[in-house]
This record gives sequence, C-alpha cells and structure tokens, in this order.
Amino acid sequence: MALISRKSFQFYSSSTPASRSILMTLSKSLSFISGQRKPQNCSSVAMRMLCFKDKSQYMYCRKNHVQLRVQSLSVNETVHLCGDAGSSTKSNNMWMDEQLFFKKLNSLCTSKEIFDFLSSLEAMSDTMASGALQRISEVEVDDSGLKNPEGVLENEVFRALCFQFEFESSKLSNTGLLNALQALIKLRIDPQSTLMASLLSEGKERLGKGQLTVKNLCALGESLLELEGPSCATLEEIVNHMQEKDIEKWSPREMVMVYKMLQVTVRKGERYQDLLNRLNSVTLNIVSQLSPKFTSIILNSLVVLHQTQAVPLITALCKHSVKHIPYFTGDELVNVLEAFLYFGHREEIFTEALETHVPKSIFTMHPQTVSKVMQYCCQKMILSKPIFDAAAESFISDADRFTTDQIAGYIIPFGTLNYLPTSASSLFRKLETILHARFSHFQPRTLLKLLHSCVLIQRYPVNFLPKIFSPYFLQQLQAQPPGLDRIVTSQLTQLFLTVTLECPFYEGPKLLPKYQVKAFLMPPSSLDVHLLKRVKTGLLYLLKKRMYFASEVSTPYFYTVELPSVLMVKIDFALTATICWEKKLLNRDIFNYLVMKLCRFRFSR
Repeated sequence: MALISRKSFQFYSSSTPASRSILMTLSKSLSFISGQRKPQNCSSVAMRMLCFKDKSQYMYCRKNHVQLRVQSLSVNETVHLCGDAGSSTKSNNMWMDEQLFFKKLNSLCTSKEIFDFLSSLEAMSDTMASGALQRISEVEVDDSGLKNPEGVLENEVFRALCFQFEFESSKLSNTGLLNALQALIKLRIDPQSTLMASLLSEGKERLGKGQLTVKNLCALGESLLELEGPSCATLEEIVNHMQEKDIEKWSPREMVMVYKMLQVTVRKGERYQDLLNRLNSVTLNIVSQLSPKFTSIILNSLVVLHQTQAVPLITALCKHSVKHIPYFTGDELVNVLEAFLYFGHREEIFTEALETHVPKSIFTMHPQTVSKVMQYCCQKMILSKPIFDAAAESFISDADRFTTDQIAGYIIPFGTLNYLPTSASSLFRKLETILHARFSHFQPRTLLKLLHSCVLIQRYPVNFLPKIFSPYFLQQLQAQPPGLDRIVTSQLTQLFLTVTLECPFYEGPKLLPKYQVKAFLMPPSSLDVHLLKRVKTGLLYLLKKRMYFASEVSTPYFYTVELPSVLMVKIDFALTATICWEKKLLNRDIFNYLVMKLCRFRFSR
C-alpha cells in the first residue's frame, strides 16, 4: 500500500542545514493542523521529508487488499506538519472554514476532483483530512473493490495524507483518528501495514484511558469488526464501556452499532441481558426513525441474540419494515424475512408489499433473495400467485447460474403449496435439463426433497428414480446427518408409491421394504376438520360405495383422519384392483395413496 510500510523512509529535521537545503514542498504544500479547529502558526513546527530508496518498491498485501507499486519520490515531495503556535494573519488566509470545506467536498464526484481540491488548500484540520479520505472511499469503492487503485493510492496527495496520519497519530483528535481508520479500511489498505497498526494502536490506547465518547467507541468497534472479526477481544472492552453510558442520548447509528457488537460478544448466558433490555426499550421509541439498513440490522441482531421476549420491539420493527420493502438491498431483505420466520410473525400488509415489489424487481434481485422470499411463502403457507409466477419466469431465464440450494429454494414451494405456474411446461423442462447436467452436484437430502416436491404437483421424475432408489444414493442419504430419518423415509415411500401407481411403465429399481414406512405421522394438533370432510366426500365419490368406516389413517401430508374402508372397488384412474384394509382386502399403502390423490391442498412439515 502507498505510504504504508515506511521502513525505507529517512527523516530530517528542518533545523539542520543539510535538510534545509533539500526541503521543498508539494505544489501548494499540503498541511493539516492536528486536532485544531482554528488556524495556527506553522513557523515553529518541525518539518519531515519522506524519501524512498532509488529503486521502485513493491509491497505485498494480504488477499482481498490492493497491491500497490510505490514509486521513488523526488526530494521536492515533502510533507509539512503545522503545530501548536500562535495565530497569524498568514495562516488565517490559508484556512478554509470546515462547514464550507465539507459542502464543497460532498459536491465532488471523483477522486481526481477531490485531490485537485485538496491541493488548492494551504491547511486543513485532521477532521477535514479524514473527511476527505472518507469521501474518496465513497466515490472510488464499489462491491468489487477499489475502482482505480493506481489513481488513488499512488496519488502524491493521498500518500502525503497517509504519511501524516501514520506518524502523527498521537496528535490527532478522536474524530480525525477514527474517521481516517474507517476510510482506510474501506479503501482496502492492508491491515498488516504500519499505517493501520499505528492508527489501531492509538485507538486502543485511548480506549484503555477512557478518552472515547459513545460515537468514538462505536467507530472503533466498527473498525475492529472489519479488521479483526468477531474474535476480537477488544470488542468486549468496548461493550463494557458502553454499559456505563446513557442509552437515551444515543443516536440510531450508535444503537445499531452496539447491537452488532453484542451479536459477537454475547456468547453464553445472559451477561449483557440488562444492557439488551435497556437497548430494546429505547429502540422501541425510535423505530419510526430507522432507515431500511438500520431496521434490517436490528432485526438480524434480535434473531442472533434470541430476543424472543422483546415482542413489542419485534412487532414494531416488522410493521415498520413494510414501507421499506422497495428500498431494502437483497441482504437486508433476507435479514428481515429471516426475522419474520424466526419470530413467527406475520403481517398481511407485508405480504401485499412483497407481491407488489417482487414481480417487478425479480430479474434484478439476487437468486438467494428470491429463494428466501419463496421460503417465507412456503413456511407461512402463503400461496402468492404473482410471486410464484414471477419466480418461475426468473428460474426459466437464469437458473443456469443458480446454486443447487437456490434451485431447490425456487422449486420446492411449488410442490408444498400445490401450485403450477402459468409457465409450468417451460419451468419443468428447464429443471429437467439442469438435473441432467448437475445431478451429482446436489446434496442427497436436497435432491430428494426437490424430486418429492415435483411429485406433489404431478410432475413425475421417472428419469431420475433409478438413481434415487440405487444403493449408492441410499448410502449417501444414510451418510448425510441425520441419516435415514422419518422425513427421508416418508419422502422415499411417497416417490415409490407414485411411480408404482402412476407410472406402470417404470421398470427401474424398486425401493426396498426396509426403507419404506407404513404411515405418515403428524401430531394430532394438526387435525383439519374441513380437510377430513373433503377427503371423505372425495373418497365416496371415487370409490362409489362404503361398507364401513375404519379407525384412523394418516394422509401423506401428515394429517390424521378417519376414512372409509371398502371390500372391493374399481378405481377410476387406470388402476383396477382388489384392495382391502382391515379385512385384508385393502392395502394400507394404496389407500394412503388414494388420499394423496384426493387432497387438493399439499402440506409438509
């Protein structure tokens, strides 16, 4: 990184004749006043010149950070540091009011414009300098990283600022220090560089001395999360300092940052539950002020921190999130949907807002976001035709670039909610093509669940069943935790019954009896009286007569109901058979299948 590793620098004091003779300035020399808001006289301040060895140097930066070529500096590239002396008319003329500075700075849209602007100044405070770095990071960094590394990191103004921040860190104001640290992190400066080490060390030293305000603590915490991750021990020290502060005076940004730090520091027990309770209570009062980003972060934190008791706050945040749906990023919307699912919350107006937003935005949405929307609809048993039709069109167009989990996330809800989209033919042709090409890429349980969902909407995966019923695939299922549990064996059994009764031409491997189940169970609390009546009516219509009623039978969708049993019937969907049940004339598996055929609503765990 430019101006990061300074091992080759030589330092000269302006008090020595030798150094005086070679000291020159940057064009319109750049300087800033450490920690001062008003102009100061620079005459008594020591000046330092930075020099490189003659040959160009290269510094290696860790993965995900920029590699920079540092060219040799000429003797006229000098950095001046203005210190604490009396004021003067000359320095007043050099000074630019901070408010005007930031107004001008925020109007600039490229790093070149910013550097030109900085070069026109004679002096600026450390707050202004760090603000300039932040503005550069805003205009030059996108999702893929730094857009113009050479134009930024090799710029002499940028290097001069970095040099001063590194070697004058102890003289910086808290705001200047921490704003610069955040900006340099965003600019992908190597965390192992001496520049970053100097700023971090100074920040931690001031933390230990209790010199940081709430805003400063949050800025330092955010920087440590970026640089060192959740394992950073200093985060816990920051949270301990935050406990002593008055939460009611915090800004929404500061509250959000504390939630993020608590996510990684609360590992066991209820060590910070008192702080969380106070934070939840105060946050409830400012919910209406929260931006989409802050709403998403807080909901995600409440999920991670298992704050199920914070019902008023959760309810308020979920309702507030409705108006932000068009403005959430993909990741933010995923966090909100996960919170709805985790807390079991449901808002009709939220679903309506999704139905408005998703269909018109689906081709620009990330596949993972759409998968989460489909999962939300599936688990909440919401059959939204606008969303499902849009998801089908998106799948047909873009499924080749989806992951296997995303493919399953798109398709499984169609089966669960028994819905065939308007483009069903194209959808399943696309799915079949993908399965032929990527069958071995799917996790065994994911693949089984995907094919099982197809059966529920009468799309029979005959071409893939020989592989599903093969000993090799069954061994893979057994090896993937939790193994061949009740859910897996139920799905295998239903696939086998389907191919037996619907596809008599199938001559591939059969499912061995040891992998089959005799009933599909669900807790009695799930009994649906209306479904019971529909099944009885349908069976009587299909089977033409009723000899007597038997005891309970479980449907393939885990509903336990009482159903009629008969001695002999003719079944009207291409299967004529003598069937029995209690009198040994009705086979239970076939009877279960009849129930599956008659249930127009599909349910799953």
